Amino acid sequence: MIVFPNSKLNLGLNITGKRRDGFHNLETVFYPIAFLDVLEAVPAGDFSFAVSGLQVQAEPENNLCVRAVRILEKEFPQCSRINLHLHKVIPMGSGLGGGSADAAFTLELLNRKFNLALPIEKLLDYALQLGSDCPFFIVNQPCFATGRGEFLQKINLDLKDYSILIVNPGISIDTSWAFSQLDLETPGESIQKMIGEPPEKWRDRLVNDFEKPVFIAHPELKSIKNTLYDSGAIYASMTGSGSTMFGLFKKKQVPRLFNDRHYMVRVFE
Repeated sequence: MIVFPNSKLNLGLNITGKRRDGFHNLETVFYPIAFLDVLEAVPAGDFSFAVSGLQVQAEPENNLCVRAVRILEKEFPQCSRINLHLHKVIPMGSGLGGGSADAAFTLELLNRKFNLALPIEKLLDYALQLGSDCPFFIVNQPCFATGRGEFLQKINLDLKDYSILIVNPGISIDTSWAFSQLDLETPGESIQKMIGEPPEKWRDRLVNDFEKPVFIAHPELKSIKNTLYDSGAIYASMTGSGSTMFGLFKKKQVPRLFNDRHYMVRVFE
């Protein structure tokens, strides 16, 4: 069985406070995009895990896919009787949620492959044990998210009239470091309200709180954002804690940018 874990963009990201459990409360809109990893499971006598494509730094047992298997095998031992192969395309430390997507898709793959009949509520619970972004990839539709990111409200948001350009300069941002750099302030305009307005009104209003500290540490990212706007983007921002930048352009009017750089550049029409 083969599945294709996808990426996400954050449309606005407000950090609203630190919690007693050490996590942070936030509000954001998750928007799925078709930038994909590949995950395959085949029957086997014993569990094995292999990775190809982009290099993954984590030890195999710390990989979120493996951790997803370990969570399910506690109740369903048959889930470990597979060879699991991840082909990594989505860069790590990029804010695109690739690792979280891989974990969530592993849960769904095992649920289907072994006919576990787990309801979505149970899958969401397992996903949250793996990471704050993981539950979104169980739902995998545009959502307004609060709490750690696990409280998800589906929203009617369709960007089909726009093209999306994503740019990753190969900088890996450590999420823990990014959170430690935040100067928590009272959020400005409501993301939930603003997302209902046309994207042409989002500039300078739909903001990502991580941009301020991350741009200080990596001014190259601010330069990318400025270039996106200077080149006609209707809206440009950083996703997650970085380092991927993205811009919304009028449909099929994305300029050729950054061809002289060793950047990962993708266009989604």
